[in-house]
Amino acid sequence: MNYTIGIQDAVTELDRFDAILDARSPSEFAEDHLPGAENWPVLDDDERRIVGTLYKQDPHEARRLGATLVARNVARLLDERTGGLPKTWRPLVYCWRGGQRSLSLHWFLGQIGFRSRQLVGGYKAYRAQVRDDIEQWPADFRYRVLCGLTGCGKTRLLQALAAEGAQVLDLEALAAHRGSVLGNLPGQPQPTQKGFDSALWVALRGFDPQRPVFVESESRKIGRIALSAGLLAALHAQGRPLWIELPEAARVELLLQDYAHFAADPESFCARLDDLVELRGRARVAAWQAQARAGDWAGVFAALMREHYDPGYAASLRRHFPAVADVPPVVLADARPATLRDVARQLLATA
Repeated sequence: MNYTIGIQDAVTELDRFDAILDARSPSEFAEDHLPGAENWPVLDDDERRIVGTLYKQDPHEARRLGATLVARNVARLLDERTGGLPKTWRPLVYCWRGGQRSLSLHWFLGQIGFRSRQLVGGYKAYRAQVRDDIEQWPADFRYRVLCGLTGCGKTRLLQALAAEGAQVLDLEALAAHRGSVLGNLPGQPQPTQKGFDSALWVALRGFDPQRPVFVESESRKIGRIALSAGLLAALHAQGRPLWIELPEAARVELLLQDYAHFAADPESFCARLDDLVELRGRARVAAWQAQARAGDWAGVFAALMREHYDPGYAASLRRHFPAVADVPPVVLADARPATLRDVARQLLATA
């Protein structure tokens, strides 16, 4: 009986495994892992470093030490985590390349009687599959692309659409960033690029090609996360733009809500604005910083909208979504939840 499984079959059966066990070290797991995986490290980060360093000097001794450490750690994992599991338990086990780490854990699980499967090629094969899929899959879908000036409520409308059952690709949520120089979320670091790619892969994998996908217009990068060329090409070629409008006062109010955390740390806000000096000039940036330090948050956000965000966004839209000029606007009277819900329902009815 074959107790290994290739990446294509594993992807097809991913939801049918009782567990997905990542035998790599905690730092490898933290960078990225298969969707839903649990970390069962057969070597921790220090042990992996020690064995790897020793291998360059004495491969035989490194294998001996590695086997000792792996056996000890697998014994502990089995003792701590397999009690009470039925014999029919069916985990998928993988490591970096489908080598000794996952083989060791997989072998012991099989000896107990569990229906374990080892992923051929390991995480490396999965990562290659993800890279290929996020380049190719986006072309399978029809997109409704929410466009509009900064603070017009695109993200909140996207959330309202999701609440009404729409297929939504919230790229900023996946990237943990609002997509501007001020866009870092307080207390929430961005994922690694590999982690973002996996999250995007999961989202695309769950979409129905027969239904439209609602998404915000985005630049090539969201913070330090880069969007795949295949996704950007599909959005620009197949996306039907929807122009969202909101009165300027309401836009300022949304920005005050979204960036309220800067009020407690205006110097952090000013430091972010330093990145705009090359584009907007030192004098203009200094004026914005002075407003922030004086507590004039409504004034500085209004100025940033008019003098920085709106001109830049308009130029980008003309390049990527020229059809937006002929689209009748979707006008939001305000950004109250009830208003967003009603507009979301209207958009779904005409999608």
